[in-house]
Amino acid sequence: MVERDDRTLAMMIYVISFFTTFIGPLIIWLLKKEESDFIDHHGREYFNFLISFTIYSIIGGILVLVLVGIFILIVIGIAAFILTIIAAIKAYEGEYYRFPFIFRIL
Repeated sequence: MVERDDRTLAMMIYVISFFTTFIGPLIIWLLKKEESDFIDHHGREYFNFLISFTIYSIIGGILVLVLVGIFILIVIGIAAFILTIIAAIKAYEGEYYRFPFIFRIL
């Protein structure tokens, strides 16, 4: 059973990412990853998600030259928003959520 504080902090990694995409989640993850495997898992998942969707956005930005990139960027933006909300809910419920379509680098 995951403790309530760990669930709240894991959820905050995702929620705070709407306001500070990189710094906020990084601070929470670096401060608490040694104390909790649950927070470490969600921190790694978030940063793998961030790296993957940055790569997808760069590819979509390049494809804007062929006009299909506009559609791709819209889909990426909507998917990132929805997947972040789902991950925050799953983290608060105490589940080890794994994002679909991401590279597991960390």
